[in-house]
Amino acid sequence: MSAGGPLKILFFIPEDWYVCSHRLPLIRGACREGHTVTVVTRVKDHGDAIEAAGATLVHTRSRRGFQNPVAEIRGLIDLIRIYRRCKPDLVHHVTPKSSLFGSFAAWVTGVPALVNALAGLGYLYASTGMKARILRPAVSLAFRVLLGRGRNRVIVQNVDDRQFFSDVIGIDSDRVVLIQGSGVDTSEFSPVDPPPTKKIRVCLVARMIWEKGVAETVAAARRMAAIRDDIEFILVGDSDSESPSGVPVESLRAWQQEGVITWLGHVADVPALLNSCHIALLPTYREGFPKSLLEAASCGLPIIATDVTGCREICHDGVNGLLILPKDAESIVEAVLRLADDPDLRSRFGEESRRLVETRFSEEIVVEQTMEVYRSMQRELELS
Repeated sequence: MSAGGPLKILFFIPEDWYVCSHRLPLIRGACREGHTVTVVTRVKDHGDAIEAAGATLVHTRSRRGFQNPVAEIRGLIDLIRIYRRCKPDLVHHVTPKSSLFGSFAAWVTGVPALVNALAGLGYLYASTGMKARILRPAVSLAFRVLLGRGRNRVIVQNVDDRQFFSDVIGIDSDRVVLIQGSGVDTSEFSPVDPPPTKKIRVCLVARMIWEKGVAETVAAARRMAAIRDDIEFILVGDSDSESPSGVPVESLRAWQQEGVITWLGHVADVPALLNSCHIALLPTYREGFPKSLLEAASCGLPIIATDVTGCREICHDGVNGLLILPKDAESIVEAVLRLADDPDLRSRFGEESRRLVETRFSEEIVVEQTMEVYRSMQRELELS
């Protein structure tokens, strides 16, 4: 590698849909800077879009979430073979599992530099279930061993996670970099006046897993239906059958048939959906930095979100939205009623949401911050 020259960058992101929803602008940015980019992912429906961004696509059998031990070992061996064949200068991992497995594969194959981007800490740290409680100490130890060695950067999306990796996991603080969110295309996600409607539309855009606050949203919608007929709750997103906490499709359909909520499933045109709504809701238990709220804010929507890690970065209470108590349906009802009955407040919050995105969280800002991480690591490589 020549001084200041292009790098061979490999991204390991377990699912191709996540590549497209969260990391495609970063891949384009790396290609624009002249780097050779390879994306390792499980290819299902989005391979063409990834290759169109300028990357070489490599299929892997490794999947998100923890499967049975035999499948995990096969996936890890497959990953080691890929890293050995591609010989990258720098590997960028996304998600906790890809960071753990990818960092091990990078250690075995001698990859010079690693970036581990933890967009939240996932099911193991959000869930209170027995499986999560059992695995959490082992995963924390693995983080300390694998992410703290060699030439490594850990990118986190909120200040709480930065403190967690520095103080709890024990990663040197100068190796933990705060980059808030994965950015949003402010030209695609832009405000328009919602069409005239008899109902105030409140949308929850997320994977349909319990930790997103789906049960609390349904409970709030049921209470609201008993007192008002001019407020509609909309759930947008597929049930996640691969997550241990996926909301069953049968439940989602039953709630819709009951008339409590409208469940739209996957929506291809998210900007149009957001621009048809009046309020964005995310009563999640924990986040890294919620892209759904970032996109809603870019569309100029007021936000209601739980007062938890990740949401506080994009929902500023009393400025562009309202923070509510976690796992509390009554808090949702009160916040929705406040915004539903005050169109001037919705408008003011929406304007502040858009301003916040334009000045701090746009796609261009986030891509440039990440490129600077790559440049700093390249300088280290050249000096070593």
